[in-house]
Amino acid sequence: MNIKPIRNDEDLALTFKRLEAIFQADEGTPEADEMDVLVALVEAYENKYYPINSADPIDAIKFRMEQQGLTPQDLEAYIGSSGRVSEVLNSRLG
Repeated sequence: MNIKPIRNDEDLALTFKRLEAIFQADEGTPEADEMDVLVALVEAYENKYYPINSADPIDAIKFRMEQQGLTPQDLEAYIGSSGRVSEVLNSRLG
């Protein structure tokens, strides 16, 4: 096993290629150990250079509404009055 740090996207691509080759490795084999190490390296690299931030809850609600073709009026059954829905969608919660 010759493992090196992932320093750039080219290294990342090569690591993914190797992972594809050993993905089905049986537990307890050298390939399975290598896979565990490579996955940890990929996660560290991606967390550093491609972090995924948490979505804003209100933006998530609005996105889902758009996907489903919903209007603020459709939320009244779940949130309450139209005024309350407006407060929620405009982030004025108290």
